[in-house]
Amino acid sequence: MGERGVAADDVREVVAAAVAALRIGRDGDWSVPAGDLEWTCWETAEHIADDLFAYAAQLAGGVTHRYVPFVSTARRPGADTTTMQAETDTGPDGLFEVLTSCGGLLAAVVAVTPPDVRACHTFGLADAEASAAMGVLETAVHTHDIARGLGVAWRPGDDVCARVLARLMPDVEIDDAGAWETLLWATGRTALPGRPRRTRWRWYNERS
Repeated sequence: MGERGVAADDVREVVAAAVAALRIGRDGDWSVPAGDLEWTCWETAEHIADDLFAYAAQLAGGVTHRYVPFVSTARRPGADTTTMQAETDTGPDGLFEVLTSCGGLLAAVVAVTPPDVRACHTFGLADAEASAAMGVLETAVHTHDIARGLGVAWRPGDDVCARVLARLMPDVEIDDAGAWETLLWATGRTALPGRPRRTRWRWYNERS
């Protein structure tokens, strides 16, 4: 058998772990910036949900020539435009439900999608595994951003981070600091010894 890839269960587990970590900051100020982003913690959580939903929708439709034309809006000038937004009067608990639901949608679609199906994305046509890996990556790194804003701890497992890097960023060598720290470096969140902080980065959905 070959090396284990990124699968539906990884999406479910990372989203569940992210929600559990963010729940500790439930009563914090969700209007503060998420880490170094210009988005608030609330907007960044909606961005995660929107990515999970969008990857599921693209893959379910097998749309390869463009993004599915859902209507997206921004909460304020300068905020991200998203299709998935949580009712603010439901508070963080409602936001957690939106995140969990969108993660479940992506996991379900990944689990049943044939290996030959592809979906449009800026970083190349994505198969089911790439879609799962994108969902895990976006959830992991943006939960890191939110956790910084709320002052809570967050760390996904090194195993899943290593598999995400192997699938989406095969050119990135895992640092001695670990796969999670390498993923943070690869996505422009931090510097590592001998590796200055990145100002531009991307991943590769199509297999090399």
